[in-house]
Formats: sequence, structure tokens, C-alpha cells
Amino acid sequence: MKKKTMPELGRPDINTYRDTRKLPVTVVLDNVRSEMNVGSILRTADAFLMEEVVLCGITPTPPKSEIHKTALGAEDSVRWRYEASSAGVVADLRARGYVVCAVEQVHGSIDLRQFHPEPDKRYAVVLGHEVRGVSQEVVDGSDVCLEIPQFGTKHSLNVANSAAIVFWHFLSSLVSV
Repeated sequence: MKKKTMPELGRPDINTYRDTRKLPVTVVLDNVRSEMNVGSILRTADAFLMEEVVLCGITPTPPKSEIHKTALGAEDSVRWRYEASSAGVVADLRARGYVVCAVEQVHGSIDLRQFHPEPDKRYAVVLGHEVRGVSQEVVDGSDVCLEIPQFGTKHSLNVANSAAIVFWHFLSSLVSV
């Protein structure tokens, strides 16, 4: 097998991408501290057509060299904004009709495999701090908590890896891939 060339991949240019219809999914980063995780999440948001990424609290914002290193330019293609309060963003999104889904291990969480996004709804996916996870205040303001099933000895995944799994779940549920 021969690797595909860049033209063979058929990726849109940045202006075409910006005009492309996105999934009805906004991503909220609740105090994600690592620039590299932020860059990776932006890059994954680009790949899976997330409508927006909201960077909250201590989450670093572009331009930063470590964000750029992992985003590879997705900080320019993905719509993003900064807001100080994750809880405020979640409350606003809920008021606007979004189903707020915190990715967190809580009593009553739903196994991601059992969660089926509906095409006529809008969603907000909240991802949290690398050690503390999604804040309790934000969990309390969410409609549902999604849990990624895991079977090893560790209790969690890296936040950027979790983002990729959850974004893919939404993409594959809402679009024929």
C-alpha cells in the first residue's frame, strides 16, 4: 500500500472549512491546564467538525507555541472563544436549548456506548481538568454525564484522548461515516 498524498486526501482549505456545515456540538473546556491538550482538542475538533470550542477558566488560549505545536493550525480553522466561567457557559448553553453532556465518572453516568445523540438536538460536550476532571458545579449544571468505558487499571484517560473518543461518537452517531 502507498500512503496518500496531501491532494489525494482532499482536505478543504481553511476558508472552505469555515463555511462547511458543522455538527451541532459545542465543546467546553473546563479548566484544562495543558496547552498541548488544548491544541490536540482543537485539532480533533477540526477533524470531527465541532461547531465551536469554548475555553474556560485557566484553560490557555491561542496564540501559544505549545497549542500551535499540537493544533497544527486548527486554532485558525476552528471557531473558539474564551469565557471565564465554565458554569456560566453551561448555563447559557442550556438556556439556548443545548443538551449539556459532561464527560465525567459520576454516580448515574451513562456509558458512552448507550448514549445516542439525536440529529434534531444541539449538544455541548464538557471536558475537564487533567487531574480534577469536570468541576462539581459544572456537573450539577449538566443534563447528563457520559462515561467512557475502561477496562484497565487506570481510572481515567488523557483529556485529549477522551475528546477524540467522544467527538468520534457524536460524529458517527449524527453523520453517515
